[in-house]
Amino acid sequence: MAAPPPPPLYDKIWLKRTFQRVMDTMILLLLLMLLTYRFFSLLKTFTVPCFLAFLCESWFTFTWIVILNTKWSPAVTITHPHRLLQHYQEAELPAVDLFVTTADPVLEPPIITANTVLSLLALDYPSNKLACYVSDDGCSPFTLYALVEASKFAKLWVPFCNKYNIQLRAPFRFFSTDSNISSSDEQDSHEFKHERSKMKDMYDNLSRKIEDVTAKAIPFPLDGEYAVFLNTERRNHPSIVKVILENKDGVCEGMPHLIYVSREKRPHHPHEYKAGAMNVLTRVSGLMSNAPFMLNVDCDMVVNNPKIVQHAMCILVDSYKGKEVAYVQCFQQFYDGIKDDPFGNQWVSAFQYIIRGMAGLQGPFYGGTNTFHRRSAMYGLYPHEIETGRKEKLAESVLIKQFGSSNEFVKSVATALQGNNSYSPNNDRSPSNFIKEAIKVSDCEYEHDTIWGNQMGWLYGSISEDVPTGINILKKGWRAESCTPELTAFTGCAPGGLLSTIVQQKRWASGLTVVFFGKHSPVLGSLFGNLQFRAGLSYCWLTNWGLRSVYHICYAALPPYCLITNTNFLPKGEGLMIHGALFVIYYLYTIIEYVSIGLSLRQWWNNQRMSIISTMTAWFIGFLSAMVKLLGISDTVFEITRKEHPTTKSCDGNTNNNKIEEEEEEDAGRFTFEDSAVFVTGTTILMVQVTALLIKLLGLQPPPGDHGQSGSGAGELMCSMLLVVCFWPYLKGLFQRGKYGIPFSTLCKSALISFAFVQFSRYTINAA
Repeated sequence: MAAPPPPPLYDKIWLKRTFQRVMDTMILLLLLMLLTYRFFSLLKTFTVPCFLAFLCESWFTFTWIVILNTKWSPAVTITHPHRLLQHYQEAELPAVDLFVTTADPVLEPPIITANTVLSLLALDYPSNKLACYVSDDGCSPFTLYALVEASKFAKLWVPFCNKYNIQLRAPFRFFSTDSNISSSDEQDSHEFKHERSKMKDMYDNLSRKIEDVTAKAIPFPLDGEYAVFLNTERRNHPSIVKVILENKDGVCEGMPHLIYVSREKRPHHPHEYKAGAMNVLTRVSGLMSNAPFMLNVDCDMVVNNPKIVQHAMCILVDSYKGKEVAYVQCFQQFYDGIKDDPFGNQWVSAFQYIIRGMAGLQGPFYGGTNTFHRRSAMYGLYPHEIETGRKEKLAESVLIKQFGSSNEFVKSVATALQGNNSYSPNNDRSPSNFIKEAIKVSDCEYEHDTIWGNQMGWLYGSISEDVPTGINILKKGWRAESCTPELTAFTGCAPGGLLSTIVQQKRWASGLTVVFFGKHSPVLGSLFGNLQFRAGLSYCWLTNWGLRSVYHICYAALPPYCLITNTNFLPKGEGLMIHGALFVIYYLYTIIEYVSIGLSLRQWWNNQRMSIISTMTAWFIGFLSAMVKLLGISDTVFEITRKEHPTTKSCDGNTNNNKIEEEEEEDAGRFTFEDSAVFVTGTTILMVQVTALLIKLLGLQPPPGDHGQSGSGAGELMCSMLLVVCFWPYLKGLFQRGKYGIPFSTLCKSALISFAFVQFSRYTINAA
């Protein structure tokens, strides 16, 4: 009798959310009723405000169709890591290369990167199957110093974590968390407490050394292994590759490889931001370890679940459905989120409803971090070629033309394209033997006349490299899966203030707008590729953020325009019932969604408010930046989001740390401002609304009979008041000073634009 087939390593379950479907459909029907009412009203009486309202409401209806499509079929993935060793012996488990990216030692302090690397080195996975590569785009000796010192500490930290089965394997998280979850019964023992205290002293010493060097509190001689940083500049330096830890011949046994990479940069050579760094790491790792799978994380995303590699492998190597999966996405969650999420950074609701909905289609979008990739898919392999490899690519001359001139790297590509997940190159390859070739493939000119960044790897052309890369993979016919074990996979630091939030949102909107209008648009992927229609439509929710801001600002300008000119864009009497019903039902529905997943009403309001503020400020400026780039006028400026410095609660009583913590507590949740175009936009919107309300309340409007239209009513008044409430922090900023007050230069610019808007409104009504 034949043995039964082994059980699958993961299951995918589609959720039935009947209530959400009913509510989504009801809102769509109301939107369609609104458009029908608008259309027939315009046929009777055409006015410019009503026509603009019709255009905006048409866009809102399209956006809602996109959201409804995305949310309609949510799915969760359940992995079974205990079955993994039933399918594979430990020696047969696939190897994984780990990528960490950092770009600025000031905005991304080396102690943060060191903690992330330590958490990766301590993963609960065979160490000879892991190799960690750190890309330093800041070319900083401080980052290398932090990694070298962290590697010394790792030789004690990793055995400690394995011995006591520690969950939080980033030291600063472990030592700053009151209750450290572990499945070990030994954590209450005297031995554990003694070793923990000893490890904490060593970590405090490590942290102090790194912080002192980073702050230049002690001299840092550029000699020995740091001599390569002499006469280097951040954007003008040769390639630097250093093997810090190497697991071979009994040296560093029980430790993964650790390699530092700083790719070559030259002033007049495009370096393609993070996408360029990721492609360099892919080539360097292909030479040194060539694992069939790769994990990439940002420098602040520490491991929270030490068994996450097993969970991801359950999906990628599953014999039933795993061969179709190009990447596994673990979504960002945060360990330091401010209570009630005042800046809307935590994405809890979006993850539960939107992103799980995408997971039920062709797969979630690639989020740029916390992602496991199949190397052969990143090399351009199609899913139907995974059994045999891409035969036409295996000719060496073809591989050299497509992948570059390094013969050693081409050999590793040929091996990867065979699609064998079980090979374990870490045991057979010594990274130190490939340093010369690694420097070669890290040079600026290596990608010349190849398909890197165009048809394979991380794609160029957008500062949001993750989304076009994900679309390019899915349009080849691959699937993606989300990985959401009960114990969160990775946690990072959320942007700590308004400035960091605005920088991040502006960067995303700019990059996504370029994708929406570029050759990697989801529309083109659905029409000319294998991106499924519903999946492509769901990507429109993501890529049209910037364009969405134009319609929001236009709609927000209608209430003050009508109040100033004593016209209306909203119907009166019974006709206003559709708008009223939409407003009430939508907001009650979103409240129910938030409460049902355990979020507070305060968090709901903060998220709604920040959604409006971000859309009409950061997204709008990002959209304009993208348009300037698409028109070829100027390139986009890449701005790095500041990573907050992790401090432990008992960090040697340093008074400077205490002052920093006090300042952070004082600023937590408060709006701070600076002289930026983003704040000019928000301040202008507020000033225009307040001016219009004053004109209405003081009776300075023209008579309605002069222009053949009924005057402004309660609808316009309520809309304008709602916007003032949403921008209330800006209103407070008008009367405060310092970083909590809006700068005088911003006030002047906004006042001029507001004055121009009022004069334009009066001119149009007089001309009519």
